[in-house]
Amino acid sequence: MTDDTQLETLTDYAWLPSEIRDFIDRTEAAYPPDAVNFSIAEQRAFYDKLCADFDQPHPPGLTTEDLTIAEIPCRRYTPTRPRGGVTGIYFHGGGFVVGGLESHDAIVAELAERAGLTMIAVDYRLVPEHRHPAAYLDCLAVVDAVPGPKVLAGDSAGGTLAASVSAARPGLAGQVLIYPGLGGEGLPSFTRHAKAPMLSADECRYYETVRYDGPVPVGDVTARPLDAEDYGDLPATAIFIAEADPLASGGIEYAARLAEAGVDVSLTEEPGMVHGYLRARHMSPGAAESFARIAEALDRFATQAVGA
Repeated sequence: MTDDTQLETLTDYAWLPSEIRDFIDRTEAAYPPDAVNFSIAEQRAFYDKLCADFDQPHPPGLTTEDLTIAEIPCRRYTPTRPRGGVTGIYFHGGGFVVGGLESHDAIVAELAERAGLTMIAVDYRLVPEHRHPAAYLDCLAVVDAVPGPKVLAGDSAGGTLAASVSAARPGLAGQVLIYPGLGGEGLPSFTRHAKAPMLSADECRYYETVRYDGPVPVGDVTARPLDAEDYGDLPATAIFIAEADPLASGGIEYAARLAEAGVDVSLTEEPGMVHGYLRARHMSPGAAESFARIAEALDRFATQAVGA
């Protein structure tokens, strides 16, 4: 594992596991490393191709239903043995620019089945057509409209949204954040892994600037969860970060602040992993093991919520 306290920038990632290097090559064949330099339409076409390439069939017996909740398109995933009384709500990644119900369909389906948890995926509005706080307001509206205990989950930008919504709605059953963008660009990993494959510091800056009309907000927890002044009302939290990711230190800092506030929090740094590794779960043992841990966290929070 690399030492996150060293501030030199890594440029050679040959030390990553061979299957993760294969995953990077396969990803970049569909979604070029310089995709952010293309038009929004081209970025979305690249991403659709990437998602189709990594698509997987749903677990046998799991059912889905497309529906509208609070005027937001959503998809409900019901596993073969659903736990009653609690719902998981998933916010997809994609830098707030790309993604939707199809991009993370197999990921949410497999998490729902493994956790035995009915889950709802949210097709929130994307930028630049709908700048912040549109995505946040969509996610908040769905959470408010779904009855009963809820566990929030999300990867990358979806992790940002989950953490922001959790800050606004005390009393949630839990949140599971997967390589989330939480703020804290001055933290060590943002420099050390500035040239990381799958997500670079320059790409992070692009996604930050395209998200807003005007400057990046300061002190706005609806945009950057690490800008919160108080963390004591946040729910039990499980955070999963990738070792080779400029966003990793943000997850570490967020976990520390939650722990200091007395929140039940766990932090898992996945060695040899890169941003976006959920898609590598069927080709990398490390990614598969992390996926199982994420499902276990969802299961744990849901079980605690209903006392089963």
